[in-house]
Amino acid sequence: MTAQASHPFPLPAGQNPVLLISNVTKTFAARQWLLARSQPPVRAVDDVSLELRQGETLGLVGETGSGKSTLGRLVLRLINPTSGTIRFDETDITKLSLADVRRMRSRMQMVFQDPFGSLDPRMTVRSLVLEPMIVHGYPRSEINGRAETTMRQVGLDPQLADRYPHEFSGGQRQRIGIARAMVLDPKLLVLDEPVSALDVSIQAQILNLLRDIQRRTNIAYLFIAHDLAVVRHISNRVAVMYLGRIVETGPRDALYGNPRHPYTVSLLSAVPVPDPARERTRKRVALYGEIGSGNAVPSGCRFHPRCFRARLVGAKGAVPTVTASDATLPANCVHVNPELKPIGGGHSAACHYPDEVPAQA
Repeated sequence: MTAQASHPFPLPAGQNPVLLISNVTKTFAARQWLLARSQPPVRAVDDVSLELRQGETLGLVGETGSGKSTLGRLVLRLINPTSGTIRFDETDITKLSLADVRRMRSRMQMVFQDPFGSLDPRMTVRSLVLEPMIVHGYPRSEINGRAETTMRQVGLDPQLADRYPHEFSGGQRQRIGIARAMVLDPKLLVLDEPVSALDVSIQAQILNLLRDIQRRTNIAYLFIAHDLAVVRHISNRVAVMYLGRIVETGPRDALYGNPRHPYTVSLLSAVPVPDPARERTRKRVALYGEIGSGNAVPSGCRFHPRCFRARLVGAKGAVPTVTASDATLPANCVHVNPELKPIGGGHSAACHYPDEVPAQA
């Protein structure tokens, strides 16, 4: 995936966020009837704060199990937060009734990872695209001809409107999903791994389509993915999530050019470089162990059991240390949860030692 030099258009200055997430937490109770013993609740999203402006794309990245998709579902109120506020278009949607939330959803839509699983195989493309308008009570005069118009906007031949999802390729089905989301002219689109199930060439086509739609409509995207090359292609800003918390956030070029959290460094080191000579010689950052569980979050910095930087700092012996995870680690990494602190230029990281070790160690 080739990164683009700039975003499709400059972002408006001083504009209020279309989406403002403040200190949102989501805890799931363990299903005790499935377990032989009591289990603590799972903290899937933990004190997350983000903002998204109109016409902007915020990329949300992290490993499977980091809480990305749960946060996307919270934004649409498909599930309710345990605490915190989510303001969409200056309205706190966590305080709305279900009826008001349903009305609000005409302005915020979702595109899912599996295009085939998210489309009813018994419905034609025309019915699938128009269904949101029917559900939200649009008059027949506005619905007539809207399927064909929307299909053209996503690069589909309107003459295919009476076919069924199984008659289309994966990329075409994802275009149908995008058409279904865009038919209501929303202000916000939550894209949950929208290209991960597609071939690389088709991924590029869908990403370019999304950029073209954003140019025309000034829509805001919350783009959830685990592929950092894809996120770099489309995002203005990027937020990195680990075990329910945001560990780094900032403008795309600043975060990719100078990552400050060791988790971000490790993720970027795993992205292939389209230069064979450079790819053979560049250093990789290996993580220790696997991502933890939301019901057994490590104390202090939740990344410390896997952190190469904590081990390097601890080995120097210049700060108080403890023995943990079969290594000598800084005591504050093990016992103190770091806050997300500004570095400059809108770039923030939740790390006790963001400058201690070179970013590309």
